[in-house]
Parts: sequence; C-alpha cells; structure tokens
Amino acid sequence: MANRHLEPDTPELRARWSSFAWTEENRTKADKFIASYPEGRQKSAVMPLLDLAQRQVGTETDTQGWLPLPVMEYVAQYLDMPIIRVVEVATFYFMYNLVPVGKFHVQVCGTTPCMLRGSDDIIAACKKRGMEKGTVSADGLWTLTEVECMGNCATAPMVQINDGNYEDLTVERLDAVLDALAAGGQPSEGTQEPGRHTSEPSGGPTTLKDMVSENHDYRGEWA
Repeated sequence: MANRHLEPDTPELRARWSSFAWTEENRTKADKFIASYPEGRQKSAVMPLLDLAQRQVGTETDTQGWLPLPVMEYVAQYLDMPIIRVVEVATFYFMYNLVPVGKFHVQVCGTTPCMLRGSDDIIAACKKRGMEKGTVSADGLWTLTEVECMGNCATAPMVQINDGNYEDLTVERLDAVLDALAAGGQPSEGTQEPGRHTSEPSGGPTTLKDMVSENHDYRGEWA
C-alpha cells in the first residue's frame, strides 16, 4: 500500500507554490462547484476544489498533479475553512496525491482477485521499467502505487493510470499500454481482452445479448 504523508513544508516548497491561484477558467469552475451546494454548505465543495487544484498543478508541472501544502491552504482560504479540515480530506482519499508524481500515475490493484489473476507480475513489469513505489521514475514519466480494490474484479488484473482504467491485463498488454503513453499516444481504456466488450464472460455475453449494440428494451418480452 502507499505510504501516505505530506511533502515536507520547506522554504523551497513555499517559494514554488505560495503564489498559487486559480486560472480564470478554473476560478469559474470552482465558483460553479461552490454554487451547487445549499447555502451554508459551501465548504462541501472542498473535494471538487482539491481535485481541480491538483489538476491545475498537474498542468503547470506536466504531471498527473499533486497537492502541495500551500495549494491546500489556498483552497482552505477560498472556502473559509481551517486548513486542518482540508488536510483531513486530502489525506483520507487516495484520489489526492500528497507528494509529487510523474506524468503518469500507475496505480496497480493488489487486492485478492487481481492478485490471483497476476497483479504481482504486473507490479514486476512496472519495476522492470524503472518504476518504484511512491517515487518518480528517473525519466519523470512514471509513479507506481499499489492500491486496494478499485471495483474491476471481473476484469482483473487492472491498473488505473491517471483517469483511465486498463483491465484484463497481461504483462504484454500492460507493456503495450505503457509504450503508447510514453510515445504520446492514448491507448484505448477498459478491457484489453480482444473481442471483449466490457465485463461480460470471455467468449461473449450469455444473457441480454441485444444490449451489446444498443440499449435494447426487453420489457415487452418479459410481460
């Protein structure tokens, strides 16, 4: 599992991130998020604002993004809430990165279904490419994290890379995905099993077959 900790609050960190402020586009998004909550509940927008801040940091650093403490302080000030409340949220949810990450954050599920389907080999393949858990690779491309179940047990093993899930992996399929990302491509997300559509049984669906190509209405047939 990931070693969750804040990046040390150093003078260098302050010098780089104390001037953080929303871009005009993100300020509009932040205000829209806040306005979607009832009066008196605007602090509930802390989660989407932290995600927005992380993405802005990612854009500025050409990485997946993370949350330096001064950036969390900015979010706290924007919502008029104590910084500790913002830190509590950021440290609880794995969607927030607390330390610098690479351009691609490779999160490998190591829970039982994925483990039984070969997640140890997936982790080994990542390490073979120079990834180490919790650090940024020498080329700045990769950060490796082992996480708990991400809900794709039927298509195990799987990894999440930034916002995309890649499922039904083998070492060869993972290498193809990583090679494509490193070359600036965007490999197809979801199952990597040829001929598989989503999470139906290998070989094709055995029920609701008409749903493969369209949103078929079965109600008349079941009446």
